[in-house]
Amino acid sequence: MLGILSSLLTAGGWFPVGQAGGVSQTPEALFQQIFTVFVVLGSLVGIVVIGYMLYNAYKYRAGTGRGAEADDSKKVTRPEPGQIPTGSGGGKKLFLSFGISAVIVLSLIVWTYSALLFVETTPEQQESDLTVEVVGEQFAWQFHYPNGETSVNEMVVPEGAMVELEVSTADVFHNFNIPKFRTGADAMPGHTLETWFVADERGNFTAECREICGAGHSGMNAQVRVVSQEEFEEWYGGSASGSNGGAGNGTASNASGANADLRTAATIGGVGA
Repeated sequence: MLGILSSLLTAGGWFPVGQAGGVSQTPEALFQQIFTVFVVLGSLVGIVVIGYMLYNAYKYRAGTGRGAEADDSKKVTRPEPGQIPTGSGGGKKLFLSFGISAVIVLSLIVWTYSALLFVETTPEQQESDLTVEVVGEQFAWQFHYPNGETSVNEMVVPEGAMVELEVSTADVFHNFNIPKFRTGADAMPGHTLETWFVADERGNFTAECREICGAGHSGMNAQVRVVSQEEFEEWYGGSASGSNGGAGNGTASNASGANADLRTAATIGGVGA
């Protein structure tokens, strides 16, 4: 049964062979598959259980001639109040139902754990195309690139690249999350956590903080801009050569200014940062 269920999950594109960002599967596609599998199997189980319940409710409804007035060949023996039902068939139905349920549940556990393990271990086994340091600070995000530049509240990455994120914080707890790419990590004081995603779709996407971190938490969002490889190389090269950062790139001093403005706004609003 485990082999059969595994074959069903791997057939029809559950684990695509195509490559994206140098890896066989992206977190976005993987979590979507897990969601789909659980919805489909949960729906099937619900249909079977409710269908069997309705079948028995109809079969043993009042007026079917299966009560006390029926002859011995049709009579159904019902337990009296306080009596433990003995069942029929020597418990074969119960054993079969529990056995099938156990196989399905164990198969789901093994498959889901393997999928999550893939997400956790891939950065250690696969060299990323780009590594970006993500630093949270009330109430903005700083992105540090390998060329030494820092952008504020905007991360630019090339399309099709495997991007590794090293997430940390300069003050309190934060959580960096990009819903579109199903990736995220806690930003913990004194720790650096790693996560990754494959930017397989060009466009502008939102990154947000999912850890309540103060009065400006709701506005602690950043933009993830996925551009073509050529556009990224132009942007990246320009940011490396410019003293004030390249197109769309800010410096670390901009981050401090942005944070100061946020704290000022919170103070004016009577909340305090």
